[in-house]
Amino acid sequence: MPTEILMPALSPTMEEGTLAKWLVKEGDTVSSGDLLAEIETDKATMEFEAVDEGVIGKLLIAEGSEGVKVNTPIAVLLEEGESADDIDSGASAPAAKSEEKAAPAQAAATATQGGATAQTGKPVDTPAPAAPKGADGQRIFASPLARRIAAQKGLDLASLKGSGPKGRIVKADVEAAEAKPAAAKSEAAAPKAAAAAAAAPAGPSTDAVLKMYEGREFEEVKLDGMRKTIAARLTEAKQTIPHFYLRRDIKLDALMKFRSQLNKQLEARGVKLSVNDFIIKACALALQSVPDANAVWAGDRVLKLKPSDVAVAVAIEGGLFTPVLKDADSKSLSALSAEMKDLAGRARDRKLAPHEYQGGSFAVSNLGMFGIDNFDAVINPPHGAILAVGAGVKKPVVNAEGEIEVATVMSVTLSVDHRVIDGALGAELLKAIVENLENPMLMLA
Repeated sequence: MPTEILMPALSPTMEEGTLAKWLVKEGDTVSSGDLLAEIETDKATMEFEAVDEGVIGKLLIAEGSEGVKVNTPIAVLLEEGESADDIDSGASAPAAKSEEKAAPAQAAATATQGGATAQTGKPVDTPAPAAPKGADGQRIFASPLARRIAAQKGLDLASLKGSGPKGRIVKADVEAAEAKPAAAKSEAAAPKAAAAAAAAPAGPSTDAVLKMYEGREFEEVKLDGMRKTIAARLTEAKQTIPHFYLRRDIKLDALMKFRSQLNKQLEARGVKLSVNDFIIKACALALQSVPDANAVWAGDRVLKLKPSDVAVAVAIEGGLFTPVLKDADSKSLSALSAEMKDLAGRARDRKLAPHEYQGGSFAVSNLGMFGIDNFDAVINPPHGAILAVGAGVKKPVVNAEGEIEVATVMSVTLSVDHRVIDGALGAELLKAIVENLENPMLMLA
């Protein structure tokens, strides 16, 4: 029986993507692990692998198609002994029905597939239910037959453990399980989702805004997946996270002198440390000094992390990434510098894998290089805090002897989630960050 290949969810937040490029063509034989396509998510372009073996019978979605919903059929895989004649025109119907707005584009895409539109009128078995997701949003891998049997028995695939390759759920796993309907879970979640949608304040509609600017010259900019995700997540953050802000000035003279000395010694190795490298290290060590602040909000509980995984905002064209430097407290400054350069470079090329920009408990956003003196950053959920870093500016300060002198001063603002970190704890964390930066030798001890 022909098997539908579905648009995968390549990250927990992915709802739709762009089928950038097919790496196979109709008639190609593929095995599990073979690359099928390049798919653009809201954050990156990723390669999509086959999980079954067979022959590519039909490509349902054309290269370059945008807004393809997750779990939409994008191709049909034929098993041994099957031919293209076994594929009915109805195989592409779910793609058209999944989203009315996407239907014309998908129909046009299918029509351009050359010989792929041949119809035989032969019936095709009822399509398998769409690939389900677990509670963490990750796709649950199961064979089409296993999904179909599970749907018939009312089984929640998330409750099953697969015995197939890489934990894939197969027919035997489903037949051996007793029915545990997932409907109750979705029904219970529905009122909550409806209530959340009703509570969210709605801004002016597109038509209302367009009417407001009738007669004025403007250019409409289409929102890509990244821009949509940024808008949704930051709106959620400001609406649901009780932010409060702590501010400090940091004297950088000792750090600048220490950095200059280190860079001279590291020059032969081709290493050049930035101020940002020291800031990352200072924050990572501070999270170890104040472990109660190394935490994230998890809905109905707080998770306290052991390692210091620090995310760093990287500006790219059209948006930003926050790649995560894991175990930053235990890495040397030169190792952090090299890793940060690699992550930032691949972020700008949109080549990061999801695990490289998800997670962490704390983030750093540095706009000092753009001449910004100070600002308040928005917390990236589920993080407990984010440090906004301004520029180092020469200012008159009063020294320990009561005399006025000129010093390089950097202003920082710690945005804190009050559900995770209280005021005194946030102040203790910021104090530890300041001490590390004003006494940089401590970071090497």
